[in-house]
Amino acid sequence: MAELTYREAVAAGIAQEMRRDENVVFLGEDIGAAGGVFKATVGLFEEFGPRRIRDTPISEQAILGAAMGAAMTGLKPIAEIMFSDFLAVCWDLVANEIAKTRYMTDGQITLPLVIRTANGAGSRFGAQHSQSVENWAMAIPGIKVIAPAFPADVKGLIAAAIRDPDPVLVFEQKSLYAFKGEVPDGEHVEQIGKAKVLRHGTDCTIVALALMVHRALAAAEILEKEHGISCTVVDVRSLVPLDTVTILAEVAKTGRLVTIEENPRLCGWGAEIASIVADEIFWDLDGPIIRITTPHIPLPSADLLEDNTIPSVERVVREIREKID
Repeated sequence: MAELTYREAVAAGIAQEMRRDENVVFLGEDIGAAGGVFKATVGLFEEFGPRRIRDTPISEQAILGAAMGAAMTGLKPIAEIMFSDFLAVCWDLVANEIAKTRYMTDGQITLPLVIRTANGAGSRFGAQHSQSVENWAMAIPGIKVIAPAFPADVKGLIAAAIRDPDPVLVFEQKSLYAFKGEVPDGEHVEQIGKAKVLRHGTDCTIVALALMVHRALAAAEILEKEHGISCTVVDVRSLVPLDTVTILAEVAKTGRLVTIEENPRLCGWGAEIASIVADEIFWDLDGPIIRITTPHIPLPSADLLEDNTIPSVERVVREIREKID
């Protein structure tokens, strides 16, 4: 095991697959000699050179258009969209072209394409550079959607995404880039579509994603030590496909569901999980489903305002105490 930061695990996952398969190429703004604006691609240009690591103009449409064409002709491109907010600029390519090509060609054309992007708040970048937009992608049939919380999952899920025959969107929470964790040495591949149970409890099941997983774990410790409330914590990891088997099993054990979502409340991914739980195991529930989310507002850039907008450990503890005690 090696201790890597989240950003180092990004480069490790990409390098692992580029060494394994010469058809893997990488496109994006400043990903080459500069090592990426978040320094998540340091060392790749030096190892693989300008033929496989391509710096691009500042054009999200050009990046995804080139990546889509490369995938259609036999390469396995990774495309970086610097901030997830900028997916709005090239959403036609994602939602109408990349997501639908395999279906519309009756499987004659596959798109082994990965789109990586920095997602979420916590870095004081303001309303146009801090959004959490994984629920945008979740709503589009034809693409897989993952959002890792730990360095080991970053490396393993990026590797799995590159090997997948279908397009995969990887949402990397930008506030986690400096977070350190143990990562397996050698080849490491995780399973897309599999949630992880990180903590077992008896009173409620907290379902969280990316940065919110860390806050869920911290809140669960406080709730147990200070208030006697025992929480299971499930890291969703993959929104499409969604591991409903694990989520339903863990909620049925505790009788309570809490979702912690960084995305705005309206149409968030937690609403879909709440709907599935209500449909499938309503009679196993001992109380109302609790959704802890960001309000439906543009994100402020002021540090105090941003911190008060995104679900905090203190807020999670307070809301679970109020509704479960």
